[in-house]
Amino acid sequence: MTRSGTPTTTDLCQALASALLQRNWMMATAESCTGGMIAAACTDLSGSSQWFERGFVTYSNQAKMELLGVDAETLDRDGAVSESVARAMVRGALNRAPVQVAVAVTGVAGPTGGSAAKPVGTVWFGWNIHGTVTTQVQHFAGDRAAVRAATVQHALAQLLALTRDTPPRSASNGD
Repeated sequence: MTRSGTPTTTDLCQALASALLQRNWMMATAESCTGGMIAAACTDLSGSSQWFERGFVTYSNQAKMELLGVDAETLDRDGAVSESVARAMVRGALNRAPVQVAVAVTGVAGPTGGSAAKPVGTVWFGWNIHGTVTTQVQHFAGDRAAVRAATVQHALAQLLALTRDTPPRSASNGD
């Protein structure tokens, strides 16, 4: 825990590991703006291969389409930083990996790339637990490093909460 009582990234990963191990579940990540930082945080823990299966770093639109099956029309219509793309990314991760749990992030970390509609710090999240998708947008303040760090923290904290709120099921893949 930090001095403010906020769990550290390591605390979140350890709690998530415990929750996933209790359920015999595996997880995957689909990351754009964080470039693999969520997967790196998870795999910093020794023994993470028991609950972390794989990470997709899909920074470009082409990678989102090829690796996760995000539709080109969705990207053209809504842009990479959108609810529809976060939803497609997290579904793609669950469908392309033998996992029960996935998280996706797509956002504008800055300092460039922002717009009036999607300012720097805008991040869309998607979580998929056994085929049930939850999405959310957050707006983080700070420089590129601060936005990316906040994104990792939020992605893990929400994944932990959703995992804890979902009763254990069989270890078969979601939808």
